[in-house]
Amino acid sequence: MNQPCTSAVKHISWKGRSAWCLSNGVAEATVLEGGGHIAGFRFVQGSGPVNVLWEAPWKTIDPDQYHPAMHSRAYGPAPVGRFLSGFTGHALCLDLFGAPSEEETEQGLTLHGEAPVARWAAQVIDSGIRMRARLPVAGLLVERELSLRDRESVLYIAETVSNEREQERAVQWVQHTTLGRPLLAPGESVIAIPARRAKTWALGYGGKSLVPDDTEFSWPKLDGINISQPFARRGTGMVVAALLDQGRTYAFIAALNWRLGLVFGYCFRRQDFPWVAIWEENRAREDAPWNGNTQARGAEFGTTPMPIGKAAALEAGPLFDTPTFLTLPARGRKRVAYAAFIAEVPHDWRDLRDVTLSEHTISLHGPGNAHVGLQAVGLRGLLL
Repeated sequence: MNQPCTSAVKHISWKGRSAWCLSNGVAEATVLEGGGHIAGFRFVQGSGPVNVLWEAPWKTIDPDQYHPAMHSRAYGPAPVGRFLSGFTGHALCLDLFGAPSEEETEQGLTLHGEAPVARWAAQVIDSGIRMRARLPVAGLLVERELSLRDRESVLYIAETVSNEREQERAVQWVQHTTLGRPLLAPGESVIAIPARRAKTWALGYGGKSLVPDDTEFSWPKLDGINISQPFARRGTGMVVAALLDQGRTYAFIAALNWRLGLVFGYCFRRQDFPWVAIWEENRAREDAPWNGNTQARGAEFGTTPMPIGKAAALEAGPLFDTPTFLTLPARGRKRVAYAAFIAEVPHDWRDLRDVTLSEHTISLHGPGNAHVGLQAVGLRGLLL
């Protein structure tokens, strides 16, 4: 059982794992120390029981407790199994997006880099927490602040990555947001992103891909399939890269469930995160820990379009004339910020046309001229 969160910031146990819970009486967020994953985000009242983030259907552990001899059968062999042992909700992929190369594996790197398998230190600050993790193989220090303001259903997040070495470093930096039931379900939900150009994964999906391999298309439809609608065909999966609209200053990803009357999403600067990787597992993978019964949809915004690893991304170069990683100068640092939000919307909404920002408001634009505004005072100074 998860411990309830009744105060502004509280140390709790989440499914047996050490975590911090932030609550303001309207919304609450849960962040794990092991891997730094955002494991939960929900309303305290109203739609309170609905965690809008995907929860792994298998029992997770803190990834620094993973040992191949003990855990490879349950989670898969290292380096993939170490990541999957702790994977749930929103993971930070840094400084790798995808599988490590043979040389990187020999250095101890795992799927999606060191950040999502590190032990994060945390301290309480005003209305939130400050977390940090050192990534010794990459030579990076990552710091993250998360906060909730009074009477808002917006989680504010700022991340700073520092290069602690004397050489510049290519970095992949991706927010691996994963969604599933109850928020995402076929016939009652849709994913919205402001994208036009897209391309499918060249490597297939173990012979079970929902979409053709290595194909460019206009988001969101390909070969009669509307990729914005989740879990269309059981026993399939896919990976798709979408380039966010280059004319926008602020971009977003959002998921609408009209049966629940609920929207969950993120807003961020498009120049920080120009790509969204759409990944779907719909009961296709039979091996552990998926076991043929997992439904998950990733909407992963970041510097990198596909989880092919850094070596392959460097070799491939830009996609759609857009870089696929960022470069941190020697002893340099980079700060990014983004906001996660949840909102109740009318049940007759069947699409989400746009998400826009003003000084103190996140506006959700539904069918016709319908819109819902969320108070978001913290945008000023964070994104605006």
